[in-house]
Order: sequence, then C-alpha cells, then structure tokens
Amino acid sequence: MNLFVARYALRAKRAADFVIAQALFAVLRTIRLLPADTGLAFADRTARLIGPWSSRHRLAVDNLRQAFPEKDAAWVERIARENWGQMGRLAAEFVFLDDIFDLDPESLRSGRIEVDGVEIFAELRERKGPFIFFTAHLGCFELLPIAAASFGLEFTALFRQPNNRYIAREVQAARRTSGGHMVPSKAGAAWSLAGILQRSGSVGMLVDQKFRKGVKTTFFGRECQTNPLLPKLARQYDCEIYPARSIRLPDGRYRLELQHRLELPRSANGEIDVAATCQVLNDVVEGWVREHPEQWMWFHDRWKSGKNRRKQPRAAAA
Repeated sequence: MNLFVARYALRAKRAADFVIAQALFAVLRTIRLLPADTGLAFADRTARLIGPWSSRHRLAVDNLRQAFPEKDAAWVERIARENWGQMGRLAAEFVFLDDIFDLDPESLRSGRIEVDGVEIFAELRERKGPFIFFTAHLGCFELLPIAAASFGLEFTALFRQPNNRYIAREVQAARRTSGGHMVPSKAGAAWSLAGILQRSGSVGMLVDQKFRKGVKTTFFGRECQTNPLLPKLARQYDCEIYPARSIRLPDGRYRLELQHRLELPRSANGEIDVAATCQVLNDVVEGWVREHPEQWMWFHDRWKSGKNRRKQPRAAAA
C-alpha cells in the first residue's frame, strides 16, 4: 500500500511539474514575441505583482530583516518587491540572451554591456591555468560565461539544476555557449571539474547556495553551511581564484566585472585553508550583495530560515 502511495505521489508530482513547466514555457514564448526591453519590463512588473503573494516573499522579508537590522520595515518591503522584479527579469533574460549580449570584444563597443577587467580576460587567455572563477546569484549572472567565451576564454561551469526536470532540461539547453561547457551539480560533477583542472583548464561555479554537509561559516553574521568544493579543488590543483559578478544598470544595461586574483588564506604548512577560504568567499559575496541588495535572491533559504520557522510553532505547542 505504501509503495502504491509513493508511486502515485511521484506520478502526481511529475504531472504537476509538467503543467508548471509548460505554463512557464508558454509565458516565455509570449514574452519572446516582444522587443527585448518590453519583454523584460513586462516580466519585471508581473513578478512584482505575483511574487509578494507567495510564501517565498515572507522568507525574503525575514532574510532581509535579519541581514539589515538597521533598516526599517518600509525599506525591507521595498527591497523585497524590487527583488521580485529582478527575478522576473532573470527568467525573461533566458530568452533574450542573444539580444542582450551585444558586446564586440574587438572594439568593446556595446549598447547594453560594459566590462570591467578586460585586461584580466586577455591575460588569462594567453596563459594556461588552472583557473577557478566564482560568482553569486546576483544580477544577470548568466551573461558571465557568454562574456568569457566571447573573449576566447574556454571554461566549464558548474550549475545547480532546477528541481523541476522539465525546466532543468530547457535551462541546460539555453546555457550552452560556444567555447564553454556546463556541468550539472550532481554526483560525479566534482570528478569532472577535477579532470579539467588537472589538464590546466578553467572552471566556474556559484558559491552562495546552502550546502547541507558544508563547512560552518557566517553570511551577514548568521551561521550557514558553505560548499567546500572550490577551496578543495584550489588546494588540490594549486588554482588561481578569480571573483566575477554581473550587475544590472539603469536603462536595461549591464556591467560585468572580472576582478583581480583572490589571495587565499593558508595554513602553517602553506596549504590552502579550506574553512577559512569558505569564509572569504562568503565575505566577498556579502560585500557584493550589500552594494546591490535588490539584485540577490533573498527568497533562497541560505540560512534554513524557512525550516526553523516551521519548527517554532511545534516547539511552542510542545
């Protein structure tokens, strides 16, 4: 009986995922019929209207309140609503990536994209790695691998697949770029990245997601767990580490930044200190988020706040 229920629940979930995915694809296809600026603005406004009605909005407000205790309730609510607009843009940007990225690497002339750190791109292209680039869920981070490929820098990026298998399939297809490859974050991914670094290649990864079995660190002064994969790979293959970020600017423009090599903390024997490096990564990302708080994914449960909130009513009842 339990097996039957489990199978039924799995089929029901897959059916629901399929319906949700098809609805999302229909919306994105409709948006694709519009000019890029119009489609992005429409997605922004729609997300601001719908997002605050979801349970994730409460999580975003709670995260903002705890990350910025000095700010008042009006500021927190405003940033949370702006954040939904940014996330709406992120979804729509998937279908407009080719329109958005209009940078010519030869002349550096662009209507939408400006790049800081062009000289670093050029310098890394001329010599072998291994290199590791890291970023966060900030701005249109999907533009970063396209920029790297346009400058002739080949690399492989690690990304987390959406839980919805149908959406994940489309996302992976949309993320393919010339000169770059994508590796889904699942069993065996670390070995794939290790092989690339061993061959003096380059890899990129997002470092601001919760990781259940990660290293204990702090982010905005709150305890969280951070994935130690990046510092472990850096220690094993003596990699150079470079921060990179994307920022949305007014008037539908973007700034992509490749920053100078990060000096990593080391232990007494000269090896990279994994735990201390995890904290350094968090500190870099926190600095980015403080500059542009509306552009980071606040409804992501980085601190497991949602789980803790669900426990509180039970504890009170007990």
